[in-house]
Amino acid sequence: MTVRVGVIGAGWIGREHIRRLTDVVTGAEVTAVTDIDAARAEEAAATAGARVYATGAELVAADEVDAVLVTSWGPTHAEHVLSAIAAGKPVFCEKPLATTAEDCLRIVEAETAHGSRLVQVGFMRRYDRGYRQMKEVIAAGRIGEPLVVHCAHRNPTVPESYTSDMAALDTAVHEIDVLRWLLDDEIVSAQVVTPRATSKRFAHLKDPQIMLFETARGVRIDLEVFVNCQYGYDIQCEAVGEEGLVRLPDPASVGLRTAGQHSTTVLTDWVGRFADAFDTEFREWIARLAAGEAPTGPSAWDGYAATVITAATVEALESGHVIPTALKPRPAFYGGAG
Repeated sequence: MTVRVGVIGAGWIGREHIRRLTDVVTGAEVTAVTDIDAARAEEAAATAGARVYATGAELVAADEVDAVLVTSWGPTHAEHVLSAIAAGKPVFCEKPLATTAEDCLRIVEAETAHGSRLVQVGFMRRYDRGYRQMKEVIAAGRIGEPLVVHCAHRNPTVPESYTSDMAALDTAVHEIDVLRWLLDDEIVSAQVVTPRATSKRFAHLKDPQIMLFETARGVRIDLEVFVNCQYGYDIQCEAVGEEGLVRLPDPASVGLRTAGQHSTTVLTDWVGRFADAFDTEFREWIARLAAGEAPTGPSAWDGYAATVITAATVEALESGHVIPTALKPRPAFYGGAG
């Protein structure tokens, strides 16, 4: 079965996913595209031989669309995801699922009422080979009970439009999701401390930031977010347990010996670092849908949790206090106690 996908949002990430579904992933066909910029929609649709629709609602309702991919502006996500659920169509939504906890809960309630999983959220790190190896090690008990996790998320630079709250909302959100998944544990509080600021930042930006999280089982997480580190795009993660530790491997790179030095390349952007994870994410999503099965990737509940925890982290940054995340109890529909 070929899964016919309609794409809402033809910006950079939307066009990249159209390319991925057209040229990389088997079993998928992009049949419909819409964007607030009609010319951009036309251009993106032409690369896949797809039809252009005037609105997201029209695209979702189209007979030639089996599944929906939402890559539009964040505040529009809830509207499009809810529309897909109402139509009974699977929907892949790039993060955030929604920009408010209230809208995330509306999605959770709509999907629960539908009675089966339709929503998957685009947290691609769960599909990275290194993170999956870490998950296997932790789940098998090979390091004993996890006690502490050390993480870093470093970018060489960010544009002037990047603001201090984006360190949580746009950057740390990926660690927040993948750590909940790695530990199979919930984050219950957030704190942010700001060390000496780098002179390489724009004046309005607090950078770096040290984010401190506690989980329900008492694991302590420290996350360095440093978005003007200059030297490259560097993602680090190390989980320390009672009987050992497991560390995320650096991307494979040849060693170079020249001019009295031994060096390896450091990647400079997230596109190269997680390209394989994006490919795997979409291969597995399409394979599930083609087999007539529900998606098993990050759920609407995971999207809700990420939105709540990042909001608490922003509040912690602004207030200087430890902020409880105050998540609702996880419904049985998403594997909770109800």
